[in-house]
Amino acid sequence: MAAGVLAVCLFGCSKSRDAAPASGSTAAVAKSNGSSAAPASGDPRSAARKTLLFVGTSLTAGLGLEPDSAYPMLIQQKIDSAGLPFDVVNAGVSGETSSGFLDRLDWLLRGTFDVMVIETGANDGLRGIPAATLRSNLETAFDRIKAKRPTARLVLVQMEALPNFGPKYASDFRATYPDVAKEKGATLLPFLLADVAGHRELNQGDGIHPNYAGERIVANNVWRSLAPILDSVGRAHSTP
Repeated sequence: MAAGVLAVCLFGCSKSRDAAPASGSTAAVAKSNGSSAAPASGDPRSAARKTLLFVGTSLTAGLGLEPDSAYPMLIQQKIDSAGLPFDVVNAGVSGETSSGFLDRLDWLLRGTFDVMVIETGANDGLRGIPAATLRSNLETAFDRIKAKRPTARLVLVQMEALPNFGPKYASDFRATYPDVAKEKGATLLPFLLADVAGHRELNQGDGIHPNYAGERIVANNVWRSLAPILDSVGRAHSTP
């Protein structure tokens, strides 16, 4: 990816300071309340519903879009169409680094989830935070998640670093994701903004965040890798 393109797409993830939502906050955590909302406790389907938790930066939060148009909620629509038993929770926070993600992890682990998709590190790359720090934060986060939710499936989204920090930094940063995913038994998803970053017609006026058309491409990219995981988890939980 060209240096200017990466600089633009990563800059957009740093709109605000790192933030951890207070207990009970709904500002950073949006759950689908459409046709796929979790059935009432008296409904026999309620025990079969599973939770898919998305954690990330403004790219996951859907900055500049209506809440139901952020890619995690577009994934909910695909889940519903596929008849899979999952409810999506979007826990994206604008400006968050991997350290910020680690800081709010205990809050996230108060809830329950069956699959967690982690999109973090874009702001680390923007700020030139050492790749070793990113790696340590990810490894610590995965260890803590697995200790609390040993049966949850973990999915890590590949992110890229700014090229102006040099080729070694970019290479070390890029390699962190497949290395950690392999080490911790997570599934690695391709770069979130593939085929969207750098395309003016697919981004908002700031040239940074995907617009509605771009967000649909992001959702399709994620869905291709995520759908088999959800199908596998759904089948496993439905087996007597």
